[in-house]
Amino acid sequence: MRSLLKISNAIDWLNAQVGKYVIWLILASTVISGVNAIVRKVFNMSSNAFLEVQWYLFAASFLLAAGYTLLSQEHVKIDVVSSRLSKRGQIWVDIIGFTFFLTPICLAILWYGVPFFLQGYRSGEMSNNAGGLIRWPVYALIPAGFTLLLLQGWSELIKRIAFLQGLIEDPTGKREEKSAEEELAESIRRLAESKAKAG
Repeated sequence: MRSLLKISNAIDWLNAQVGKYVIWLILASTVISGVNAIVRKVFNMSSNAFLEVQWYLFAASFLLAAGYTLLSQEHVKIDVVSSRLSKRGQIWVDIIGFTFFLTPICLAILWYGVPFFLQGYRSGEMSNNAGGLIRWPVYALIPAGFTLLLLQGWSELIKRIAFLQGLIEDPTGKREEKSAEEELAESIRRLAESKAKAG
């Protein structure tokens, strides 16, 4: 179990790093959307590529951050039943969920998603929209995102089993850390301060 906990820590670190940087995709999507709107109104010109890159960035932020969301205990839960259970009962509900629901669903999506991505990559499939983008990069997000989610599910499973064995503290307690939005705001503030000092 100690070795499995080391693997769990490595998975947690990986998804934490992904989550830390993926939030910048939301900012990029917002900036592109704003610039596209201004160019369309002022110069009466636009391109479907601008619209599609926004969709790609949003898809990337949603899919790649799914594992980070699970790590942060921010995923949607239905607590109507589990809130009435003891802590051990809640942990067992999580174990059953990770084992019999999350894992099979992720594996099924990977089973179909990897060939879907490979087919798009080999064919060089392009968007049907005029000026649209190539499709395989966004198709690659499906296996990438669900792999990260699957790994995080296994990490959470390991932590719950370790908790039942008395090896670690409650893994379901929320960490007192800055939210992703707060981290992004802090990064933007530091960037602005460093530019002000350099200027």
